[in-house]
Amino acid sequence: MKFRNLRTVALTCCTSVLLAMGAFAQPPSQAAGQTDAPSVQPNRIVITRGGTTLMLEPYAPNILRVSISRLKSDALAPAGYGILAKPNGSGWHFTPSADGGTYSSSQLSVTLPGPSTHQSPHLLGQTTINEFFSSNGGKPYANVRLNFQLPDGKTLLKMLSWSMNKPDRGSGNAEVLHDRRPSDPPFYTVGATFGVQPGEHYYGLGENQEGRLDHRDQDVHCWSDYGAAGGESFCVPFLVTNKGYAVLWDNPSKTTVEPYFNEQTKWRSQVGQRVSFFVVAGATTDDLYKGYRLLTGPAPMLPKGAYGFTQSKERYSTQAQLLNVAKEYRERHLPCDYLVVDFFYYSKMGQFNFISKDWPDPAAMNQQLHQMGFHTLISVWPRFAPGSRYYDMLLKNGWFYHLADGKPTTTNGLPGNMTGSNLDMTNPAASRWFWQAIDKHIMSKGFDAIWTDETEPDIPPNGSYYFIGPGTQYFNVYPLFEDTAVYNGMRKTLNERPMILARAAYIGSQRDATILWSSDISPTWNTLQRQVPAGLDVTASGLPYWTNDVGGFWALPAVHHPVHKPLIDPATARANVGGDDDYPELYVRWFEYGVFMPIFRTHGMRRFNTPWSYGDEATPILEKYLRMRYALIPYIYSLAYHSYQTGAPYMRALFMDFPNDPKVDTLTHEFMFGPDLLVAPVTHQGQTSRKVYLPAGTDWYDYWTNKKYHGGQTIVANAPIQTIPLFVRAGSILPIGDQVEDMNQHQNLKQIRIYPGADATFTLYQDNGKTEDYKKDGRLTVLHWDNETHRFTHTGAAAWSVPDQELVKVIHATN
Repeated sequence: MKFRNLRTVALTCCTSVLLAMGAFAQPPSQAAGQTDAPSVQPNRIVITRGGTTLMLEPYAPNILRVSISRLKSDALAPAGYGILAKPNGSGWHFTPSADGGTYSSSQLSVTLPGPSTHQSPHLLGQTTINEFFSSNGGKPYANVRLNFQLPDGKTLLKMLSWSMNKPDRGSGNAEVLHDRRPSDPPFYTVGATFGVQPGEHYYGLGENQEGRLDHRDQDVHCWSDYGAAGGESFCVPFLVTNKGYAVLWDNPSKTTVEPYFNEQTKWRSQVGQRVSFFVVAGATTDDLYKGYRLLTGPAPMLPKGAYGFTQSKERYSTQAQLLNVAKEYRERHLPCDYLVVDFFYYSKMGQFNFISKDWPDPAAMNQQLHQMGFHTLISVWPRFAPGSRYYDMLLKNGWFYHLADGKPTTTNGLPGNMTGSNLDMTNPAASRWFWQAIDKHIMSKGFDAIWTDETEPDIPPNGSYYFIGPGTQYFNVYPLFEDTAVYNGMRKTLNERPMILARAAYIGSQRDATILWSSDISPTWNTLQRQVPAGLDVTASGLPYWTNDVGGFWALPAVHHPVHKPLIDPATARANVGGDDDYPELYVRWFEYGVFMPIFRTHGMRRFNTPWSYGDEATPILEKYLRMRYALIPYIYSLAYHSYQTGAPYMRALFMDFPNDPKVDTLTHEFMFGPDLLVAPVTHQGQTSRKVYLPAGTDWYDYWTNKKYHGGQTIVANAPIQTIPLFVRAGSILPIGDQVEDMNQHQNLKQIRIYPGADATFTLYQDNGKTEDYKKDGRLTVLHWDNETHRFTHTGAAAWSVPDQELVKVIHATN
């Protein structure tokens, strides 16, 4: 299987990058010495001038790291947290020339000319502005301008300037100096400004729930913020463009990104000692994700059941409640793999116990659930209240992140919830102990996966201090440290694949088998509308596993009357939804969309939250879509393996797969699910049809009717309450599985659907679904459709035992 996203920009395997250091340049009044000769070192080139050190550090033929600082040791220091790859200068060569030289590989070339002698003229009688305004207290440093070019000379990206200035009152950022101790490194505000290309658009940067997919002309606050507009944000500073490149910004402090404003893109980080970033070039969007994977690590395969359905609510208060839900799933023969135990099963935050009257025997409960085919996911917070069993020990060891006086950071109210202090996950001893406590008190009772709730952390670390340094400087790293500690512990302890559910991330979080969810969101139509682009930007950030609380998290209003007549009669759901008349309709639409998220999971503050708890009209629709998710598991599981291999997500904004169609670059409310399915969720109340743009360059089949459409047009898709608009690309192979109740059961293929119109190839992946053998073993079956001869063939591992003609169905258009 290969995602078909070839880009026709002139970006080939032989990309080149031109570094124009004609702007290692300063006005004559600020000249600061001669340029040192470029220093050719293993895996890097270093050049120093005017108090500025520049390092160029390759990691692959198409990946280059740039590091610039007034502090030479910082410029030369390794890349920061989240980066696993080591510099690799293999095949790179430096060729000196009269004006500097060229550092080149087979795919990139970096030219280092000498300093420019050209300066912009001043008007007669004009006083230079530097006599009145000067950043950095009047101390000059050399500017650096970088010009990344394609082999044909076309510019890919320009860095126009960089900055490294002390915070001050004039800039309005002096308050961060209060967060620095005398023993800490000096604080600078660091940033860079880049040029833009016409028609350039921007994706990724972690999670932002303001309703935008394309970040062009958006002021993006790239940091973890539980209270952000629209819902929680978190930062993965990987900015992917539709122009054949991505930038990975290497700074974990609060960072503001301003794409395309004034025909420039600016990055500005609150604290740092250097500017450090990676440029990744690629002929296809998936090449960019291969680069991100190389730098930060692969996303492991999850247990196969994770790709099914996760049943949750806030909250199952007793062992009996959870078992009753499990029993009813099996009595109704509905598929489900994971059940969730949310917080406050314990007597005190950090107590690591189970309230015995509510949870008399968790080990026996898990044993019974396992026999029924379920796995369990349990919430664990890194928070410890005074008086809990380990609080005094943690305090004595200094294992909380803390204020300058050494006292643990806490809060007197929301959002900290008055429940104690957070463990310092950057302290290796503390993080090792955390896993040991989880293993001793929770995993030993048979739980299968961990929900690391509150990974931001909930008490923001700015003004506090980690083991690794000031929380202001390392604001965004906490979720990476916490999930890595849990993931490494699970790998050592469990016989099955780890799985973690978390609500914040940083660079590299995907390598810890982490599913991100969009935190505590409202149960409204507006929220549903904003979930679609929020999820697409998360997956565009290199994190393939994302989900949300299907139905929203917060409690429903006592009374709500919609503008339009509800499409689902709420009469038989009143015990659950109260006076919220259109909530059953909202839940159905959200559930339909959830089928096509990377991970399908429901949660929220409803009295009941099962598919049969939203009324007689909703139940058959919800059951239909739940079964549809499981029918698609052969397709979804194969997509997950492709993500593991390549780093490419399988919930995909349209720009990834249709680079030659500019109309898709800003489409927010439709997306590809793998290479073959186009999903257009219904996100407005009372809506029974919606406009859908079908990208150009291919034909499309309506999944429900098999009606065929030409691409490059907007159609009005029929969308009664039981139907989500869904289209299949012509030239697709869609494997469909038999119905099973959980992924512990063997699932045979029921059908292989061929949607003709072009040649098609799909790689079907199978394994035991439990162990990490997929890293060295696994069964691959390559399915192929020759459209000219109308012939289906397959090679590789045997994936079925019946004759091909019993499985293969060629879809014929109905029009």
